[in-house]
Amino acid sequence: MASADEKSYDDINVTPMVDLYLVLLLIFIIMTTAGVQGVKVNLPSASKASSPKLDQPKTQAITIDTEGKIRLNTLPVTLADLETKLAALKAATPEVPVVVRGDRASQYQGVMDVLDVLGRVGITQIGLATQPAK
Repeated sequence: MASADEKSYDDINVTPMVDLYLVLLLIFIIMTTAGVQGVKVNLPSASKASSPKLDQPKTQAITIDTEGKIRLNTLPVTLADLETKLAALKAATPEVPVVVRGDRASQYQGVMDVLDVLGRVGITQIGLATQPAK
């Protein structure tokens, strides 16, 4: 008869592995949400085929909120400031992509003013952000 000290343990303790997986999952969640820039707005809906591609790291986000205030990425700007900053970005990167995000309750004139600035600066890679159709 074998004593209790000589008994082999066939069990594997998976608790440390589960802890490791949860920590890795938490790190991936934090890193994914930290990479998204911009201000939350209520986007209009569109078909799935017309969604813009945002996989380029240098994409600039211009947001027009419900009050008509304009933000470049997360910084509030006026139309004149937006034009000078976009001209500087265009000079540094000629093919700078821009995504315009307008709240569905915002005035259409605000979006048109931003598109006019983009045309004057000479930016051609422009995307209009929408929500996927439900």
